[in-house]
Amino acid sequence: MDKQSNLRLILAVAISFLVIVVWSKFFAPESSTGTSIKQSNEVKVDNSSEIPKAITNQSSSQAKDTNDPLTDSIAVKNIITRVNSKDFDMDIDSRGTIVQVYLKADKYIQPHQEGIFTHIGRIFGVVGGENNKLDRLPLLANNASLYPLQMFFVDNHLRELSNSTPYTASVEHIAIEDRAQTLVLMQNLGDITVEKKLTIYPNMTYKVEINLSKPAQYIISNGMRPNADGESYAFHGVLLQKTDTGIEKIEDGDAKIEGQNYSDALYIASVDRYYTSLLFNIEKPLSVVVGSFGKGMPRPFVNLQEQNEILYGYIGPKDYNLLKSINLHLTSVVEYGRITFFAKYIFTLLDYLYQHIGNWGVAIILLTIIIRIILFPLSFKGMVSMQKLKDLAPKMKELQEKHKGNPQKLQASMMELYKKHGANPLGGCLPLLLQIPVFFAIYRVLYNAVELKNAAFFAWIHDLSVMDPYFILPLLMGLSMYAQQTLTPTAFSDPMQAKVFKWLPVIFTIFLITFPAGLILYWTVNNIISIIQQLAINKILDIKKQKEIEVKHKNKS
Repeated sequence: MDKQSNLRLILAVAISFLVIVVWSKFFAPESSTGTSIKQSNEVKVDNSSEIPKAITNQSSSQAKDTNDPLTDSIAVKNIITRVNSKDFDMDIDSRGTIVQVYLKADKYIQPHQEGIFTHIGRIFGVVGGENNKLDRLPLLANNASLYPLQMFFVDNHLRELSNSTPYTASVEHIAIEDRAQTLVLMQNLGDITVEKKLTIYPNMTYKVEINLSKPAQYIISNGMRPNADGESYAFHGVLLQKTDTGIEKIEDGDAKIEGQNYSDALYIASVDRYYTSLLFNIEKPLSVVVGSFGKGMPRPFVNLQEQNEILYGYIGPKDYNLLKSINLHLTSVVEYGRITFFAKYIFTLLDYLYQHIGNWGVAIILLTIIIRIILFPLSFKGMVSMQKLKDLAPKMKELQEKHKGNPQKLQASMMELYKKHGANPLGGCLPLLLQIPVFFAIYRVLYNAVELKNAAFFAWIHDLSVMDPYFILPLLMGLSMYAQQTLTPTAFSDPMQAKVFKWLPVIFTIFLITFPAGLILYWTVNNIISIIQQLAINKILDIKKQKEIEVKHKNKS
């Protein structure tokens, strides 16, 4: 492989990298998103829900042949208990379900940062509306087909009776401060009484003890996924961790109508980009079934049949450290796509830096420096190799003229030349190739980690998880990329390749301008470090050349 081939490879890698990045941002398949959330004290119920066939197929003969809907005769559900705390509020309705959870922390309710064009639009009256701070952020959709702790009996008669019989609550209001509080929900079905003893903790977890006066088989749900974030390109659906085969994902639109059974789930979670509603059991795996609603929307249930059952749940942000403090297995709810195995380590290091610094932007800068230090030996070899190839360009041209009609002889001569001078034609590509997984890992972390939502850096950057509203960082990235390019040894013989390479900083700036500011910060700092390294290496090589020249002069004299 000659120097031109090496440069073409670098160019191909750069362009392919850009294509992959842009595709993942703008053209990846969209997840189905629910309707917008409206705050209300009443909840309209969808009456088209059905028991997943996977449950009816394994239940009693009484339910085997039925496909009756889980009809709910109570058209409007009233709130029977309100829970208030410093960080969240919770509403419980007469179905015995958690019908709404509201987040109250500033990072979740403050308005999004508006860009320069929005400001200009407001000045000229083109953009209307207000970008006000919310009082609290509702997580669940008011018209969801399923809510946390919604319970259905497999027996048809019990199910119909339960659906038309409201629960009563032991208290109407609970204030949670620094300790857990408990309420009891009761439902009298005549021959059988249902008791849900609900203990709610300050960290948004809860424990539910289900006690039946008689044995009966039933299912209970962790609810449809939260609907507080409408981002289309994040994963929306159901996650569960199996004890033997890792994570199972059922995305919106992919649920099977016949249902999917899992007998060994450590948890079942409905998720959107930033939030989750989940159920788990500390003592034993869950028997889970994921049914389908509408156009393949997953509807998760836990299958239960004991008179006395205990489950634990959580509804809130996918905060890694919070989930870890609840149960280590729950950290896998924080999902970064196909690169999760690597991205989670990037986040762990980034979070460690943040805990000691207190600024996510500075943490990203330090993370970039650490990564470049780790990769420095390879980067150094790659840069030296590129410089050697540049120095060998005249000799390579001579060989090309000498063996013009004999490509095999030319290739052999080139390899001998590389070996003699210690040059590696692929050395310049290696640092770039190693940066690609790091880049994507940081991209997924910045895009999916709720910890970086509304995370300010300094000055005009109030949220590192969204684009720079004034495009300053992307412009700095483009300029730093151009400066780095001017220092990188290149010698394209093909004018078209040279033009494409020259325009890469402009192309990257345009296509990445809408990417998260934190990602652009990483890339800009990475470019600046590359510039410093290239200047240092050029200086080292110049000194080395000067010494070699001096030695030659001494030998001649």
